[in-house]
Amino acid sequence: MPLSPLPSFSSPARRRVTAAVVTAVLAGSLAACGNDHDEAKEERDPGATSSSSAKDVKEPAKAKLTVLAASSLTDVFASVKSAYEKENPGVTLTFSFAGSQELAAQVRQGAPADALVTADTKTMDGLEGETGTPTVIARNRLVIATGEGNPEKIGALKDLADSKLKVVLAAPEVPVGNYSKQVLDKQHLKVKAVSQEPNVRAVLSKVELGEADAGIVYKTDAATAPDKVDAVDIPDAQNAVASYPAAALNGSKHTEATADFVQWLSGPEAQKILRGAGFQKP
Repeated sequence: MPLSPLPSFSSPARRRVTAAVVTAVLAGSLAACGNDHDEAKEERDPGATSSSSAKDVKEPAKAKLTVLAASSLTDVFASVKSAYEKENPGVTLTFSFAGSQELAAQVRQGAPADALVTADTKTMDGLEGETGTPTVIARNRLVIATGEGNPEKIGALKDLADSKLKVVLAAPEVPVGNYSKQVLDKQHLKVKAVSQEPNVRAVLSKVELGEADAGIVYKTDAATAPDKVDAVDIPDAQNAVASYPAAALNGSKHTEATADFVQWLSGPEAQKILRGAGFQKP
């Protein structure tokens, strides 16, 4: 059977068909070129397709934080530093220890620092406008520190009123000195101190060196020198409770890192370290 002749198209129809064929061929060629280009790009840069996901990975914070801290935190904050820097490898902590009243003076004078931890709320409250909202991270109590073996047989606060004893206290403007005054006044005791020291560690040192028969210090400080001093407990009814508030300083140049550290001090890891050193729960 003879084949039917192809239908003839008018000139306009032939042009439309030809254009459609050319368009289809070009589209296929461009798609093929695009695939070849993508494959070549992946071969040259395998990570190119995952660049967006790489940008989503959060880099660890990097900061050097200076923390002003009460003298009674000297030993325990060595452990705090190790633990925090291990969890936050980009952050380095530097501590400056002194009496809380001295630290407050440094803040008022504009000393470059990021956070502050004092041994009382009174000192911290006096810096309103200089700090963020304080959070109490620990508490402490007083004991009577004596020479090793308690050679003078001191057993209670009333024994400190003996004029034959050399008793050393912290100055009243120092938190531990203020607490000491409170407990002595509560018992109506007049104790003549041979010296008034600028911080609790200075009081402890006087007793350690034998320059004083006794001194009033925090329980945690006496615990740092078990081979050099004895600690005579003060009954709770006669004692004072020291609170340790921590706060970020408004002048910090590392606001996020500082806020994280202050918050971490109230977390389980820091609280475990503080409990282990003898500090009480907030």
